[in-house]
Amino acid sequence: MACAVTRVLLTGATGFVGRQLLARLEERGLFVRAVVRDGTEDRLPASGTVRDVISTGSLFHESAEWWTQASQGVDLVIHAAWYAEPGKYLVAPENIDCLTGTITMAKGCLRSGVKRFVGLGTCFEYDLSQGLLSVDTPLRPTAPYGDAKAATYLALSHWLPQAGMEFLWCRLFYLYGEGEDERRFVPYLHAQLQAGKTADLTSGQQVRDYLDVRDAAAMIVDRALGPAQGAINICSGIPTTVRAMAESIADEYGRRDLLNFGARADNLVDPPCVVGRP
Repeated sequence: MACAVTRVLLTGATGFVGRQLLARLEERGLFVRAVVRDGTEDRLPASGTVRDVISTGSLFHESAEWWTQASQGVDLVIHAAWYAEPGKYLVAPENIDCLTGTITMAKGCLRSGVKRFVGLGTCFEYDLSQGLLSVDTPLRPTAPYGDAKAATYLALSHWLPQAGMEFLWCRLFYLYGEGEDERRFVPYLHAQLQAGKTADLTSGQQVRDYLDVRDAAAMIVDRALGPAQGAINICSGIPTTVRAMAESIADEYGRRDLLNFGARADNLVDPPCVVGRP
């Protein structure tokens, strides 16, 4: 049974996914306490349900005692913060800080009486060689990012329920949309096509599970406010080739001629198919 939620603590509220989570929570009329990095407070909306903002130099280096105070009076925690710089996050040493910091955070939330903890995982926790990925697919990450996410899930999924706190882990697939870093695939395509420039791409034969970040955030909030516990996939369940995705974006500009498939070599270690089962 879902706990009654009126007050939410949200980390990562200024990030790619976090901004959308904040908007969806605002639509529900919930009180939100946002934990953000020092100097990023102005990225939050000027009005809305954010009634309380706590800033910190690094939330992953705060103590359990700090989190006990920060989460006082909160029913639900949605933990969206993690190190995610494109091109670096998969192998970054910061993943270890995120892992240990999240465990410490959960410890503090337990002490303050939080009823429900929701974390964001990744499809990279799975054995990607399976192609079609369900929550029953074995976990077999191959990079520090997936390792740290899987380790966080394994620790919290056993510990928190035994301690009396509900726990939900939302594994994200290939998100795109508003606020996405310009170095990522979809923003790169838009930038090139808007400028009338050629977009150099791989063969585009890789199959992926794409989902708009706004839809993903709505799914996360729905599940967070519901009774679900354990691991779930936040995905479309629709297999789409990278080529088809690129062509759909190019069609917005009427410029498929600018898509230069094969200009970049395919990554030989890149899995050919990553599709989730909702």
